[in-house]
Amino acid sequence: MKFKFKPNYVIIPLVTVLVSVVGSAFTTAGMMWYNTEIIRPELTPPNWIFPIAWTIIYILTTISALIVWNTRTLKKKFLLVFNKKSEDNTFVLIMVLFIVNAFLNVFWSLLFFTLRFMYAAFVEMMLLELTVVLLMILIYKRSKIASLLLLPYAVWVAFATYLTSQIIQLN
Repeated sequence: MKFKFKPNYVIIPLVTVLVSVVGSAFTTAGMMWYNTEIIRPELTPPNWIFPIAWTIIYILTTISALIVWNTRTLKKKFLLVFNKKSEDNTFVLIMVLFIVNAFLNVFWSLLFFTLRFMYAAFVEMMLLELTVVLLMILIYKRSKIASLLLLPYAVWVAFATYLTSQIIQLN
């Protein structure tokens, strides 16, 4: 059996690592503020839970993106003479949403921890949750497994949105 290199098996995980590293840097920049000046709700998990949860979420999201990438369909244009191929529109939308989601994921850490814009971070987090839910819906027809792999992400972001709203109220 001949091995064929597929760039998506390198690029998608690298994007995930980049999101993780940049988001972590923004988070680390504000941890002193978060730990010493912020009143947190009682349901706030201990700090050591967050990197574990995010590592699991990033792994599951990467697997989901890889599954979706491998289920894309190519269709020929109506003029078969040109024999051109194009990605189906849903696949393109899903990939754009994954990219937007990655950006929003990092941007939240910048807004909340580095810039300390709690209200903006709250609004942004609702957009982040929307992208996760939209991804789950759009992916479901292609792969139920890939869609369900995003469920922990959706639940975690919903919980984090709640925590952010509580932090705003307490501070």
